[in-house]
Amino acid sequence: MKRSQRKLEHIKYALELGDGPGRTHFKDIRFLHNCLPEINPADINLSVEIFGKHLRLPFLIDAITGGTDAVADVNAKVAQAAEALGIAMAVGSQYGAVRDGVGYASYEVVRKYNPDGVVFANISALATPAQAQEAVKMLNANALEVHLNPAQELFMLEGDKDFRGLLENLVRIRDGVDVPVIAKETGCGIALEEYKRLQAEGITCFDCAGVGGTNFPAIEAARYGVELTTDFAAWGIPTGWSLLDGSICCGEKDLLIASGGIRSASQVAKAFALGADVVGITGVVLSLIQNSGVEAAVAYFEDLSKQLVNYMLLLGAPTPKALRSVPVIYSGETINYIANRGYDLVNLSKNRR
Repeated sequence: MKRSQRKLEHIKYALELGDGPGRTHFKDIRFLHNCLPEINPADINLSVEIFGKHLRLPFLIDAITGGTDAVADVNAKVAQAAEALGIAMAVGSQYGAVRDGVGYASYEVVRKYNPDGVVFANISALATPAQAQEAVKMLNANALEVHLNPAQELFMLEGDKDFRGLLENLVRIRDGVDVPVIAKETGCGIALEEYKRLQAEGITCFDCAGVGGTNFPAIEAARYGVELTTDFAAWGIPTGWSLLDGSICCGEKDLLIASGGIRSASQVAKAFALGADVVGITGVVLSLIQNSGVEAAVAYFEDLSKQLVNYMLLLGAPTPKALRSVPVIYSGETINYIANRGYDLVNLSKNRR
């Protein structure tokens, strides 16, 4: 099957299937009300800086699509929304484009509508360093996402199923490009063990992309009329758990992006409380842009931001980063996860990162 057709099918089934069935487990996390927050709405500052660039709001429209002229309009609209909001954005995989020399226009349109914004390029961990640098050049990108998607590849009939040497090649990519590299999952999460393996090789930026949002194994199965088992349909690490793992090992100089099924202001606040620097949202944005247009996507993020401010006011947190220090209570399966992983529950309840 042509890669261009695959891109169209990914959008089709992402919209049809929606999120799940795995859960983020953010419901297992609860804030404690602060009756003396000692804060004024004017004290709240939602802006953040990443890679030396200012974001008005602490969000990323995470990787969606690209690679064929038929989806150029999607990236154009995402770029318009990101530019209007002052948030970051990432394109979908550019691997096919740089490998085959096609579909460049579907990516280059981003800089037409978002010339000065924070834009991430996106490449497979199978790419050569030269291909990775070409992806960066195509967008004049501020950073490069290198996606790690073994579960998706496994259930994609035309997928690459030889996973040997990915870490070694990721390091070659990191050394061969002139922008920061972000190790990105695609919906199955990153565990503590893999965070540490990546860190040992000098990788300092991560997008956890956990379970609870767009489900690529399910999308690949739907493309071919295959039914996944219950276990494989929910395969991976819930976003909340992957963030906990990231908060254990990431330091102040590391970048931790939270993504995977984050849709509400409550989930956004909890993601920041668990150590995120930026929150990525994809599925709901794709649906809004496709069904209602750029204005609807902009309104969604503006409303999300207003609701986030309310949580920060009630918790006495003047910045998203300050949410890491507010007390949280864990319950449900997340308690079991913390216990099985040998983490200090009391310490995690008081402070992350």
